[in-house]
Amino acid sequence: MVSIKDIARIADVSVSTVSRIINNKKGVNLEKQARVLQAIKSTGYVPNKAARDMVMKRTFTVALIIPDTFNIFQRQLFSNIEHHLQKFGYRTVFYFVAMGPDGEDDCFQRVKSERTDGIIMLQEIQLHAFYEYLESNKIPCVITTFEKDEWTSTSIHVSEEEAAHAAVNHLIQLGHRRISLICGKRYSFSLERKRGYRNALEYAGLKYDENLVVYVDSYSVLSGGEGMRELMKRNTPFTAVFAVTDELAIGAMRELKDHGISVPQDVSIVGFDDIEISSFTIPRLTTIRQPLGEMAQTSVAMIHSLITSENHLNVNIAMPSQLIIRESTSTLNGNAQDGT
Repeated sequence: MVSIKDIARIADVSVSTVSRIINNKKGVNLEKQARVLQAIKSTGYVPNKAARDMVMKRTFTVALIIPDTFNIFQRQLFSNIEHHLQKFGYRTVFYFVAMGPDGEDDCFQRVKSERTDGIIMLQEIQLHAFYEYLESNKIPCVITTFEKDEWTSTSIHVSEEEAAHAAVNHLIQLGHRRISLICGKRYSFSLERKRGYRNALEYAGLKYDENLVVYVDSYSVLSGGEGMRELMKRNTPFTAVFAVTDELAIGAMRELKDHGISVPQDVSIVGFDDIEISSFTIPRLTTIRQPLGEMAQTSVAMIHSLITSENHLNVNIAMPSQLIIRESTSTLNGNAQDGT
């Protein structure tokens, strides 16, 4: 029979620490708490009523809400999040949100029908009833990579507008004045990155030109190519492009190459996210780096705190972004800039 001493040995903590955790005492290190909870879960140890209550009230499951067509950045992020959840003793379930009018509602119905300890949301949900349900049922939720003023959930994100401003300002500092934008109309991150684009132009005394802006249906490599084809069809001169995701930027670069246009000698390009492949493209992509590892670790620490703590105070955490200068940008006369 498993004893409290066995749990302490497995979790590499003292017996008193195990006792404090199963009796819901405060002041225990989160990492130790995670190890003890994992040991209890793996052994099925139920020493007393307090532990039984803990087991009955907890599923040791955290749900991740992601789009069914998630991009490379989201894939890297949820992989990191899942890794950290395992360290805390949680298993992960996925709720996919399909594109289309019924996608969010279908996900909402699944969330209502299944029990989890908390939710980490990587997909921006527009359905207001979704958030009303989470709040009224006191379901811990962390939204990662975006923020919404009207939502009370804890959010982990970068300042999209500020980061986009830095990306476009980099192009301006290189002498570019005709800077195109490839973005989407769906989701707040794209709208905020567009706002940063406009602000950078205005700050530099440059006129915003809607003819230099292309809207795409998704944020994929394929859509990046489609956006670049649309730009070239307009016959509106441009020497640089800011794409609101790396995948859009990579698709745009490929389309330019297929038309015999050189990056960065003819056109400079900046992306956003710094996905792994960005440093392997030809040329290597200049981009905005989001602190993916830190965002994942913080998201898990916050959801664990919300699940296990009596204090459900929600916070808004804006993390720093970084401009990564590589080979896809150059001065207007074609001198490449590589900061890596």
